[in-house]
Amino acid sequence: MFKHVFLTGPPGVGKTTLVQKACDALVSSGVGVEGFYTEEVREGGRRVGFDVVTVAGERGHLSRIRDIAGAAHGRREYTVGQYVVDLPSFENLALPLFRKVGSADGGSRKVFVIDEIGKMELFSQSFIRAVRQTLDSPSCAVLGTIPIPKGKPLGLVEEVRSRRDVKVFTVSKENRNAILEDILSALQECLKPQT
Repeated sequence: MFKHVFLTGPPGVGKTTLVQKACDALVSSGVGVEGFYTEEVREGGRRVGFDVVTVAGERGHLSRIRDIAGAAHGRREYTVGQYVVDLPSFENLALPLFRKVGSADGGSRKVFVIDEIGKMELFSQSFIRAVRQTLDSPSCAVLGTIPIPKGKPLGLVEEVRSRRDVKVFTVSKENRNAILEDILSALQECLKPQT
C-alpha cells in the first residue's frame, strides 16, 4: 500500500505544472494541501534562477545565476551549475511548512507538496531530515517531484525512489496531458484512512 506519490522525468517536461494542477483539483474537492513548489524566474526571456513558492502563495529565492546573486559575503556558497543557491531563503520559507504539517491535527489527512527533492534543496541537512520525517508521518500523503537519475545518484532521491510506500510516475511529453487523472486517483488512495 503506497502512501506517497512522486513524479519524475526530464527537466522542463511539466512536473511542476502537473503538481499545481493536482493541487488545484485536490483543493477544489476539499482536501487540505500544504507545501511548496519551485518556479523558474525569467528576466527578458532568460532564466535567471528559481523561486520557492508555497501553496499559500508566499515566495522566496531558491537560486539565482551567479552574476545576479552577488557575492556571498564570506558565507559558504552552494552552487549547482551556474546557479548560486540561497539556502537561508529556502530554509526560512520551506522548513516551517514541514513543522506545520508535522503538528497537524489528527483529523483528515493532508497532502504535502515537495517540489522538488533535487540538488539545490539537498544542500540543506534540515530539509533532508524534514523530508524523512514527513514521509514517515501518518498525518499526510506527500505529492513530490524527484529528478530523473543521471550522473552521481542523490542519496535522498534514491531513498525516496526505493521506498515501498512511494508510487513513482514518470512524466513524458507524450503522457503529461493524460497522466493527471492517474496521479489524482493514486493520491485519493493515499488519503484513505490507513488500516
